[in-house]
Amino acid sequence: MPEAVAYSAPMPLPEGVTVIDLRPPELRFAQPLEKLTALPVLAVSLQQIEDGAHGLNPQTGPLLVICERGVRSGLAAKYLRADGLDAVAYPGGVPALLREVGSG
Repeated sequence: MPEAVAYSAPMPLPEGVTVIDLRPPELRFAQPLEKLTALPVLAVSLQQIEDGAHGLNPQTGPLLVICERGVRSGLAAKYLRADGLDAVAYPGGVPALLREVGSG
């Protein structure tokens, strides 16, 4: 199982990952990550991940988990790794992503 990797925010978006957006629907609607990156983005709640009801599998490939501020994404990535998935959290959340892509 891969170990957690600590990055300082912001970090470049790695190619070949699927972005897991933990934010609630209203925040996803207000600021869709699909407009910030060409990477595939899936909306999954922390509750779904905690319950093991996320529907993700190793064939999904590496996962980059992001939330509003970068707090819940670390926990979600830990749960996903416990489920045997290759997952890391994006540090700093959406504000850090906005800085990285130059939209903030």
